[in-house]
Amino acid sequence: MHKKVLIMSASTGGGHNRAARAIKEELTNKSINGITIDCEIIDSLKIVNGTMDKLISQGYEKSAKYTPKAWGGVYKLTESTLISRNEFKDNPLTSLVSRKLKKLVELKKPDLIIGTHAFPMIALSTLKKHSMLYSNNELNTFSESLHNYYKDLNIPPLITVLTDYTTHSAYIQNEIDYYIAGHEYVKELLIEDGIDEEKIKPYGIPVEKSFLSHRDRNTVLSELNLDPDKFTVLLMGGSFGAGSIKDTLEELISIDRDFQVIVVTGRNKSLKEKLEKSLISSEDTIDKNISVLGFTDKMNDLLASVDILVSKPGGLTTTESLLKEVPMIIPYFIPGQEEENLDFLSNCGASLRTSKKFTLSVILKVLIDNPNRIDMIKENIKSIKKLNASQDIAKLAFDILSKQN
Repeated sequence: MHKKVLIMSASTGGGHNRAARAIKEELTNKSINGITIDCEIIDSLKIVNGTMDKLISQGYEKSAKYTPKAWGGVYKLTESTLISRNEFKDNPLTSLVSRKLKKLVELKKPDLIIGTHAFPMIALSTLKKHSMLYSNNELNTFSESLHNYYKDLNIPPLITVLTDYTTHSAYIQNEIDYYIAGHEYVKELLIEDGIDEEKIKPYGIPVEKSFLSHRDRNTVLSELNLDPDKFTVLLMGGSFGAGSIKDTLEELISIDRDFQVIVVTGRNKSLKEKLEKSLISSEDTIDKNISVLGFTDKMNDLLASVDILVSKPGGLTTTESLLKEVPMIIPYFIPGQEEENLDFLSNCGASLRTSKKFTLSVILKVLIDNPNRIDMIKENIKSIKKLNASQDIAKLAFDILSKQN
């Protein structure tokens, strides 16, 4: 039996697409109970409109880098009663996305749709709601056109994958069949939001298999001209290079302890150039070895080779640090979901948060001087990390498909 699965994503941050690829990797080239799957990832914003894709994806990136408080304001606004959960407003964006996705569903005829971003799932839930409402509706002058528009539309089961350790009203839709949550804490948040417990699967956030393996620390650090035996800090700000990385690096350099630093600037080429020039001009006064990297696909190696991660708590970054059991110090975050990811990490004892008094300098010196504190955090991480998210999602998908005619 051959089945078609669509994975709906969007390029607002790296986590949504990475999660989509991880799920596809697990679904493809497998056969369970005689079922094989043809799996395709769809970037929902790109199929809607090229200009809109750039506006939204690049708008998110610029907000993350330059105006994070503005993004936080938008996040809180959309969580408010102005845009309530389970409500399908006839706004231009939702209508446009719905029309495009209707054509996509009619063309592809999927047996299951998995979403790693809220935008397409809102539109698909809208289509599913209206198809159920109008397909068998008694015709009258008002509903005849709607009946004709929706009568042959078949929206398959929908699975939503939350790629942060929190919830948002945009994800809460009555037509979603299953929710994949990052942890039992997130499951409870969904239940508080009115979701049936049976619909919630706390499998974790999926990552690609390649991330779970890594080279040894000696090899990785030696290639960066760093000392494998020295305490190593990884400083980063997600794929966009967001956060106060320059100021944070200056603070790290000023700490009177013996350690080395790897800085990852992501796709922020301008930041990489500024840091490199600054380090060259100050090399006579810096007593630490520092390696500056741009975008890298070797995060599996880097995280397995460092002692502490200093970063903002994006959903993907948080997941990867948990899987590699690397304690995080969080000096900055984008208000909204990252702030709530920080709440999750703090409640689980898996990270440390800086403040006016408990500065990065204070926290890092304590950890360096007291290695047992790092071990305590690692034990907490071991108790909450989810290693088999992709496999569990794939099993759920095959179970759903096996029940179809």
